[in-house]
Amino acid sequence: MSVEERFRELYGYDPEGVWAAPGRVNLIGEYTDFNDGFVMPLALPHTAVAAVARRTDGVLRVHSAGMDQGVVELSADSLVPRAGTGWAAYPAGVLWALREAGHPVTGADLHLDSTVPTGAGLSSSAAVEVVTALALNDLHGLGLPREELARLAQRAENAFVGVPCGIMDQMASACCTEGHALYLDTRDLDRRQVPFDPAAQGLRLLVVDTRVKHALGDGAYAERRAGCEAGARALGVRTLREVEYARLPDALGRLADATVRRYVRHVVTDNHRVERTIALLDAGDVRGVGPVLTEGHASLRDDLQVSCGELDLVVSSANAAGALGARMTGGGFGGSAIVLVESADEDTVTKAVLDAFAAAGHTPPRVFPAVPSAGARRVR
Repeated sequence: MSVEERFRELYGYDPEGVWAAPGRVNLIGEYTDFNDGFVMPLALPHTAVAAVARRTDGVLRVHSAGMDQGVVELSADSLVPRAGTGWAAYPAGVLWALREAGHPVTGADLHLDSTVPTGAGLSSSAAVEVVTALALNDLHGLGLPREELARLAQRAENAFVGVPCGIMDQMASACCTEGHALYLDTRDLDRRQVPFDPAAQGLRLLVVDTRVKHALGDGAYAERRAGCEAGARALGVRTLREVEYARLPDALGRLADATVRRYVRHVVTDNHRVERTIALLDAGDVRGVGPVLTEGHASLRDDLQVSCGELDLVVSSANAAGALGARMTGGGFGGSAIVLVESADEDTVTKAVLDAFAAAGHTPPRVFPAVPSAGARRVR
């Protein structure tokens, strides 16, 4: 059943349109976005799709094909940050953020379906937020640019849901283009679409979903963010973006707290890894990105300590089988890793990862190619 048909079944009338927003995978630059740093995500073919219609009575009704519950009905005037409402907090938070910003959004009926894996570190929540924001923007004729929709979607997740994420996920979902990675400076949202077509060079970028679920709202993400902010304060800068890579040894020597020191080292070196990756891609050297990925994983594992046994096993088994490089991606503590391989080695590397998981007694991971895809758009 299409989303339009299900909308009609749920609400008794036709939607005004259908919109889609993708999940994302981050090529490089992790835990850097809330430090005003650099990131480089690409949109996936997997999307959240929403059939939506306006309401004029201040009521928001939302339904998800993937959730075991009926229609959730909320009053736009009564929306309160961090008041629960489960998955519905994500679209509700977008409506709240739009109204808080002064936009005349009066309510909506929404039916959502999604192919973005949840809990896999692929930004399923940002896809829901951005598809809601884009639909409401179009239906109410707000005329907001993509970066403003991303900011409002981030505000929904930060202030309404209560997850202190940076801006990368929402910007990726809103702004990525097919066949490109998005080089994003999160300080001012300056961005550049960088051609990234592994297949054209005989390569594949694989996503390995470990099926280990994680939740950024569980406190671990917030603890890392707080540690980074403590490091910035100790170094007398507004954010860690201002710490130059060339001066990193001096900066680390000024930090007394060993944990904060590790966090600072990761952020500054990962910003540098984004810059190195850009230089490689601009030079047409996609293969050269592989070792940078593996180096980034070691930093996430050892300095930030956000990896887990399953993610480490993906990286080690893939690299041992001939991958060009691999790293965990997303918030960590489970979720997904990415693996850059020669197309000819895809089956060999995939089998090595599956065999390693079987030998360790883990649930088999899900492996699929990351094809750089289009950002949010109106479908019908």
